Amino acid sequence: MPKVPTTKLATNKYATEQDIKSAGPHASRRQVLRYSLTTIAGLISSQMIGCVNPNQGGGNNGGGNTGGGTTVGTGGVANPPEPLLAPDENGIMLMPGFSSRIIARSGQIVENSNYAWHAAPDGGATFATSDGGWIYVSNSEVSNGGGGVGAIRFDADGNIVDAYSILDNTSRNCAGGVTPWDTWLSCEEVSNGLVYECDPLGDAPPIARPALGRFNHEAAAVDDVHQHVFLTEDRSDGLLYRFSPDVYPDLSAGTLEAAQLIDIGGSEYNVVWHEVPNPSGSGTPTRDQVSSATTFNGGEGIIYDDGTIFFVTKGDNRVWAYDTNLETMSVIYHAGSSSNPILTGVDNITTTPVGHVLVAEDGGNMQVVGITDAGLIYPFLQVVGHSSSEITGISYNPNARRFYFSSQRGSAGRSSAGITYEITVPE
Repeated sequence: MPKVPTTKLATNKYATEQDIKSAGPHASRRQVLRYSLTTIAGLISSQMIGCVNPNQGGGNNGGGNTGGGTTVGTGGVANPPEPLLAPDENGIMLMPGFSSRIIARSGQIVENSNYAWHAAPDGGATFATSDGGWIYVSNSEVSNGGGGVGAIRFDADGNIVDAYSILDNTSRNCAGGVTPWDTWLSCEEVSNGLVYECDPLGDAPPIARPALGRFNHEAAAVDDVHQHVFLTEDRSDGLLYRFSPDVYPDLSAGTLEAAQLIDIGGSEYNVVWHEVPNPSGSGTPTRDQVSSATTFNGGEGIIYDDGTIFFVTKGDNRVWAYDTNLETMSVIYHAGSSSNPILTGVDNITTTPVGHVLVAEDGGNMQVVGITDAGLIYPFLQVVGHSSSEITGISYNPNARRFYFSSQRGSAGRSSAGITYEITVPE
């Protein structure tokens, strides 16, 4: 079907109520990536927060282009995908044509900045900037108020030009999600955790969003067509939530719901949504407020792509797909029944420009594993010698010519030894 890009935002301020009411529809992330990133005037108010870039789309896989152009790559994966090569000098097994570099280490000052890269780097994403460059944001999963979000800024040629904090003094910022208006939702994985809406540029202060619920948050994804935010809960008895803002895209007030799956056979389910009476969780945890809600065993990464919400559950090694139009759910991968069960410890998730689902492993073989539309399972990359770590923060840059991820605890197996990598992707 025809694809159109999202409009980048013109200033770095949060929306006024009138701006929010006048905001129009947004295109999906894959729509941005498959087609040229031409401005669509008037889709989003010029007052909305975000990275300034009137000519490029945004999202987890982002808009933008090295050198300031407007073409978007395919993500570098051959058809069919090629086997991984031997480990490179950084211990990364990659497909032919890919190469790696280390861009940050926990506790060390990032190039061309005064920012010491945070410990335990976790969920991440990229955002296009007005100069043709981009920003990579990364959560810090440190407990007891030691967490937050760091950011690395790149120019149009991919050089690091700055790094800084955009959120601090929070706890166990695990994964998160990109909004179509170019903010980062950082999720606290604690029992009364909050979601914080952050400006990737660091110009506007982060804002707590308690209306999205207080629970053991993992990740978030925005369906900008139906104007919902989907949220995972990292517990063995966690729920899948859906938030509907009263005035989209203002996340300060709205309705929080939990999903109930109704089996219709063949690993297919209808989905019914039930309101969570008290999103604050005071007195009764949100997961216990809806008796008919379906529990998901360890909700982890979640992403919206072209009408589908993809998310994973680590406790049973499943990858799920929710059709936002039909409101149906299916399992697209289950390690326990797959004929090629190379993916275990499912965690962070993203998609390629051509629609492959990429899932990072927490443990397993320390791989990022791809799933094609046809169900083919293949290794996208593998980190060697980091057996006590996990892969986090997977994201393409806006033009899909770079790919970012972290080994959260590095080869030493400590949060203070995290390493963040950049992969150069073949055209």
